Order: sequence, then structure tokens, then C-alpha cells
Amino acid sequence: MSSVGPYLSLTKPRVVVLLQITALCSVLVHDQLGGGVDSDSMRTMLVVFVGGYLSAGGANAVNMWYDRDIDPLMSRTKDRSIPSGEVSAEAALAFGVALSILGVYWFWELANPVAAVWSAFSILFYVFVYSIWLKRSTSQNIVIGGIAGSTPPVIGWAAAEGGLTLATDSTQAMLESLLDLGSPMPWFMFLLIFLWTPPHFWALALYRSEEYGRVGVPMMPNVKGPERTLREMKVYAIILLILSVNVPSYHELAESGTFYYILGGNVVVLTIWYANSVWRIDLEEERGATGRIPTAARSFFVSMLYLALMFVVLVTASFGILGAGFGAALSMAVVVRSESRARV
Repeated sequence: MSSVGPYLSLTKPRVVVLLQITALCSVLVHDQLGGGVDSDSMRTMLVVFVGGYLSAGGANAVNMWYDRDIDPLMSRTKDRSIPSGEVSAEAALAFGVALSILGVYWFWELANPVAAVWSAFSILFYVFVYSIWLKRSTSQNIVIGGIAGSTPPVIGWAAAEGGLTLATDSTQAMLESLLDLGSPMPWFMFLLIFLWTPPHFWALALYRSEEYGRVGVPMMPNVKGPERTLREMKVYAIILLILSVNVPSYHELAESGTFYYILGGNVVVLTIWYANSVWRIDLEEERGATGRIPTAARSFFVSMLYLALMFVVLVTASFGILGAGFGAALSMAVVVRSESRARV
């Protein structure tokens, strides 16, 4: 088991599992809106989870291979498998490439070509566009690179959507076959994660980005300054609020305006709650012994809770007005509890 552990750590298990949860939520929403969750849904979820783990895990392993020169220089990454000598750089690269290829093949054989292409896109974008090109060249690295981390709901939805084929007649036809997934919902989920990523990450970067600067990785607070970073975080929070007002229709489940008031009101309130945590960040606040900014750390925690609750709400609402009501009650209870504990 000791020989398996270092290789498993190359895949970043905790991060990958969190990504796959968004993909599984996408499958649940798709199937419930399409007639109900059944045994086929369970099979699809298994296919999506395994294939998604292989794809994202493989991309992470290749990323660690590429970052083998800077990882030993940062306290957060110096104990990873490659810097510690537990796995050689060559073995890590081979492992990552093998997992990536297996993940794409898994989707191609057990789901459909559209899901497989989106899986391949996420791998290639993360490795070549983010890791190799953007990460060390621009402070907007996490913004554009966030596209890769936003694809799991799209892959999950594509895997759940029956009859999808990859058109090869022309480039336009191929793009249309990749983008037309039968509903705007997966793209709403995609945009939700994409717009959430920068303010989520920058909340932590406000007080933990110095090491990246020392190894030549430009981070927004180091390059543009904390004030500019906070302004951009607020812009993303506003755009998230605009997005939440335009949550896609739930089709035949919306028998009355009440459904929309419950669902729409819920996601708007959740987004206002998260945006408020961004507005509360005080750059002049007294820092802790480790340089921690309490209000920024609080916003980082709220951001994780916010994204989880948004996906919970989307899943529960797919079960109709009672599900929307349950999701609203649950999310508000979590928000109240979180705020109460923060004030203690």
C-alpha cells in the first residue's frame, strides 16, 4: 500500500472528488428532469465518477511533473511525491498520461464521444493552457485556467444525455454537436464554477501568495496589489449575482410561479450571502501570527459552502416544488448556522 499512496497523491484525491461531486449533481438533475432517477442513473454516475477521476487525476499528475522545479521551493508543495523522491519525474509523467488516456477512453466506450471529447478538452486545457502556458506568465492564470475545472458538470450532463454523437462533417457541425447538450442547465453550472473560481482562490491568495511570487508564478495580489485584487473579486461577485437571477427554467416541473420564487429567491439569497463575505474583507485588518487575514479566510470558507449549497439547491429543485422548498430550508439553515458560529 505504501507504494500506491505516493502515486495516488499525484492525482490530488480531495480536489478531484470535489470536482466529481459537481458532475454527479449534474447527472442527478439531468435524469430527474428527464423522468426520474433510476438504476440507469446509478450506472451513469459510476461511469462519470470513475472516468472523471481518471481524467482529472491524470491531468493533476502531469501538472506535478511539470512543476517539479518549483514544488521543492514552496512549503505547501515540498512534500509532494516527486520532490520527496517517492516517485520519479518520469514515472509521474507516464502515470499521468496513462490515466488521462484511460479516462478519455472510458468515456468514449461507456458513455458517448461527446463526453469523451469534453474530458479530453479538460485535460489538454489544464495541462497545456493553464499549467504550461498561463500559470507562470500572467496573473490571470486562475481565471482562464478555471475553464478546465468548470467542465465536470458538462461532462456529467453529456454522459447522461442519450443519443449524443460527434459530428465530423465540418468544424462548425462538430462545435454544434459539442455545445448542444439539450439544455442550458449544464452551461449554467459551468458558468457558476467558472465565475466562482477567481474570488474563491484570490481570497486565499490575498495572504498566501508570497511563495508563488518567489518561484516566478505571478499571482494577482503580488502583481496588481491587494486592493486591485479585492476590486476584481467584487466584480465577479456581482456577475455571480446576475447569473443567479437567470437560473435556467426547470421545464414541466414549474407548474406555477411559486416554484420560480422559491428556487430563484434561494439562489439569489445564497449569492448575496457570499458576495457579502467578499465585501466584508478588510485589507487593513490585523493579521494573525501566520499572516492570515480573518475576513479573507472567512470569505474563502463561505465560498466553498456557497458552491456546495448551490449544487444542492439545483438537485433538490429538480424534484419539483417540494424539493425546491426543502433545498431552500436546508440552505438557509446552513447559512444561519454558519453566520451564528462566525459571530461566536
